Amino acid sequence: MKPLFVTVEGLDGSGKSTQLRYASKWLDDHGFAHCITQEPGGTPLGESIRSVFLNLKEEWSTVDGKVEALLIFASRRQHLLEVIDRTLADGRHVLCDRFTDSTLAYQGYGRGVSLETLHQVDGLATGNRVPDKTLLFDLPADMARRRGHSPRRLNEPGGVDRLDAEDLAFYERVRQGYLELAAAEPDRFLIVDSSRPLEETSALVDAALTKIYGER
Repeated sequence: MKPLFVTVEGLDGSGKSTQLRYASKWLDDHGFAHCITQEPGGTPLGESIRSVFLNLKEEWSTVDGKVEALLIFASRRQHLLEVIDRTLADGRHVLCDRFTDSTLAYQGYGRGVSLETLHQVDGLATGNRVPDKTLLFDLPADMARRRGHSPRRLNEPGGVDRLDAEDLAFYERVRQGYLELAAAEPDRFLIVDSSRPLEETSALVDAALTKIYGER
């Protein structure tokens, strides 16, 4: 089969990063060569942008959604050129933690930047590149925020970033954005109920990956 560009999306606190590692192991176990990467980040330039984007410095509190989007799309273009396209051309699958759907959900629905504006910038940065498949880890916004503000996360260095610190209303808007994006593209999105215990969520990921890649 042709190498696939598969993304994982969801609220902070949805468990998507943990399940991404599970998905990577699933691909290893089933003999699918792949790379695992993330956004913002994935390249030296992207990681530098990520550190700025997620920083909790008080003096950056007035950074608006358009500034956030421009930072992310700069990272995304470099990531696409340097990692994603090269990996796919090499015949390996790509598993990516976040892509443009995150920007539409967080900066669009969450921050209020118009989706038309974001699609225009996306056209410049990526040519409106769309992943082959997307796993959306969905759970109630209040549950995601509680998980994101757990004592363990709060005590970790860098455990809670600038977006984690947003209020519940922001989380609600972002979740609604994700659900609307998924409803508009049902053939691309596979929604995973991540409100379940870890093992049950992993079983749902297993089923979703089998649907995408088939048994081997």
